[in-house]
Amino acid sequence: MNTSLVNKQSRLIDELNKISTEGQNQDTLDIDLLDSKGILEKINTEDQKVASVVKDIIPNVAKAVDKIVEAFEKGGRLIYIGAGTSGRLGVLDAAECPPTFSVSDKQVVGIIAGGEQAIKKAVEGAEDSEEFAIEDLKAANLSAKDVLIGIAASGRTPYVISAMNYGKSVGATVVGVSCSYNEKFDQANDINLCAMVGAEALTGSTRMKSGTAQKLILNMLSTASMIRSGKSYKNLMIDVSASNEKLYARAVRIVMQATDCDYDSAKQALEQAENNAKLATLMILTDLSIDQARASLVKNNGFLRKAVEQTEN
Repeated sequence: MNTSLVNKQSRLIDELNKISTEGQNQDTLDIDLLDSKGILEKINTEDQKVASVVKDIIPNVAKAVDKIVEAFEKGGRLIYIGAGTSGRLGVLDAAECPPTFSVSDKQVVGIIAGGEQAIKKAVEGAEDSEEFAIEDLKAANLSAKDVLIGIAASGRTPYVISAMNYGKSVGATVVGVSCSYNEKFDQANDINLCAMVGAEALTGSTRMKSGTAQKLILNMLSTASMIRSGKSYKNLMIDVSASNEKLYARAVRIVMQATDCDYDSAKQALEQAENNAKLATLMILTDLSIDQARASLVKNNGFLRKAVEQTEN
């Protein structure tokens, strides 16, 4: 066998031995002996550990949210980049933002090693390429105005570390999301979000606890940033995009919940507001005309609560 290949594999094994997410979970050594219910109970026990680990890093998550909000205010973007499961989670979160918050698909972007084909099928070797990461970010025109979120459960993925180093070189704010501490990963970001969830129920299967932790963190980053940017009223998705029947029904319901009006009133206001739930809600709450309501939202940077309070005062 090729000596250099053997040496490379040996180094990689040594590296994996140091990664907490690659450890062998002592509480699930008998998982292959259990029936379906027993397996699920073991997995569920491990899953219950995730939320408390994420809770411990909320102060750093808040710092990242503040940077994202600042970026949005300056016309910058939130860009996720990762490989494998981590990359898919970033792409998923980015894809959910336009219908949920009526933002452009250019404001929150997901990049995965290997390109779109890697969303459905693994692209061999993509996560090991430092060059591909730089090419992908150059193609996305990453700039100092943006916030780049590097996602890697292991904290060692060459593609992601290279991406974060490139992000720093262009002046972007770089945030790292991982589940195992890695010095190179830590040095490559400005804000380190490391959720140490420990060994998986099935050794090395980081689509499990690690994937859950990453999903929770990405949910927090995008949702909190959107709320801070005026994309909610109370706890309602006031900027939902009514782009299909279900979302239109949700928009009607949101207007009804926000104003305590009946179905017909909400539907009529939405028609006048061209399906803009925020605009329709403001019109009902304040009796402003559609032009006055639009002007008020612009004046208050899209914050509905501020627009309502200003009109009441």
